[in-house]
Amino acid sequence: MIRAAQAMVKCLEKEGVKVVFGYPGAAICPFYDEIYASGIHHVLVRHEANAGHAASGYARMTNSPAVCIATSGPGATNLLTAIATAYADSVPLICITGQVSTDQIGCDVFQEVDITGAAEPFVKYSYLVKEASDLPRIMKEAFHLAGTGRKGPVLIDVPVDVQNTMIDFEYPDEIRMRTYKPTVKGNPLQISRIREACINAEKPLICAGGGVFLSDACSELRAFVEKANIPVVSTMMGLSIFPTDHRLYLGMLGSHGVKSANHAVRDCDTLIMIGARVGDRAILSPSFLAENKQIIHIDIDPAEIGKNIPVDIPLVGDCRSILTELAQGDYPENAHSAWIDEVMQSKGIRPKRDDAEGFIDPKAFIRMVSDRLPDNTVCVADVGQNQIWCCNNFAFRSGSRFLTTGGMGTMGYSVPCAVGAKMADPSREVLAVCGDGSFQMQMMELATIVQENIPVKIIVMKNTKLGMVRELQSKGYGDRQIAVDIGTYPDLVMLAQSYGIKAERVSDMSEAEEKIERLVSSDEAFLLECSVYERETTL
Repeated sequence: MIRAAQAMVKCLEKEGVKVVFGYPGAAICPFYDEIYASGIHHVLVRHEANAGHAASGYARMTNSPAVCIATSGPGATNLLTAIATAYADSVPLICITGQVSTDQIGCDVFQEVDITGAAEPFVKYSYLVKEASDLPRIMKEAFHLAGTGRKGPVLIDVPVDVQNTMIDFEYPDEIRMRTYKPTVKGNPLQISRIREACINAEKPLICAGGGVFLSDACSELRAFVEKANIPVVSTMMGLSIFPTDHRLYLGMLGSHGVKSANHAVRDCDTLIMIGARVGDRAILSPSFLAENKQIIHIDIDPAEIGKNIPVDIPLVGDCRSILTELAQGDYPENAHSAWIDEVMQSKGIRPKRDDAEGFIDPKAFIRMVSDRLPDNTVCVADVGQNQIWCCNNFAFRSGSRFLTTGGMGTMGYSVPCAVGAKMADPSREVLAVCGDGSFQMQMMELATIVQENIPVKIIVMKNTKLGMVRELQSKGYGDRQIAVDIGTYPDLVMLAQSYGIKAERVSDMSEAEEKIERLVSSDEAFLLECSVYERETTL
């Protein structure tokens, strides 16, 4: 017999977990005591939410569930934002929280909170473990739930007395969940209808979303697109599926997207959405998207199909399986060439800009950085203007990857996510881009970067404002600016250096190339503060 806390660690080892992210406390101490004796590497973050964001970066790079840990009470509630962020973006997480003793639940004792109830809207499933003997089954089910179907976070709340209970340990070989059977293989009749629609359409267009990454279907999508000769736009979460310079790729659609993509969506006669959930930032309105066109929607989650727009040909299933079958069809050579020529005319056209003295042009700067980085770079964007600048200006090449929070739009995501991404694949260059507002929500993780010796690169676009909100107030509220001036402090270069991280500042495009070279060539963590005009706009 072994302690249940040890059984939890053994379950993680059986699932191949090498790294976990967390912050300890009294109610989770038995579990931490067993991690101490294991080969699992624990990364101590400086805030529980960042444990979830770091695990998110790790999970998105490995395409399998990653683990984050918090104690009871405020530790668990701090983790909630990261859980909600992962749920919105369908990121598979195993979230383990400590809980007060079972005999004290409901007594409002020190650091007690109903975390399973609080997290209910943001998880695929949650467990409050009352019987220690159930833990092996629960852990097996949690990994299965998180990593299959529409992926997402699963919460396991374990009371401290349950962790200390002795049990016979046997990890299940298989899952028995009669009510959970996600559809993987697409309906053959619907697949045939989609093939026919692609052939018969005069102006077909594919919209690729984050679900393509989640099903590991990037190469299958490219094969289908190139065989059927259909142009492509992507949602924000679908960025980097296609290289920016691919002959059939038009860019990101939506309210912050590029003209070439939005014009193609407006003018197409057949729109094939693959792994995209039709969020409000991707479309102006349901009538705009559905007007005078045939809509095809492919998604593993049946709840997403037809939720926001009417659909003519729905298809539930795994993108990889469906795209493999679609690519096997016979399609006319050089089909849709006139349509492709039409939509490609506006690709790459950028508005002219007069440089502001003493500031960098953030859009041009992002392009310069991406041109200097290796092809397989991982770019992690935060939320705000910096996110849109990255979306529309970072040159994604074959093998590169873009990570951001598109569904929840959580500020303070980029640096911990970059930590997780770098730990998942140390061979790749990882760049985090954020604003000075979002950076101050996560700057404590510079300590984690130093402690773990993680050589991530960080660019902070400093405009002394909450830039996106300032822009909204300027455009929609008569330029009445309130609560958006965050000041010039702290000195980010001095702050980074106080942690022992190399840091510099760039305030003019004439010195951009030199500063970028130092950032990229550093084999250690490096922070570059970029001075940006306070009234700079997203597009």
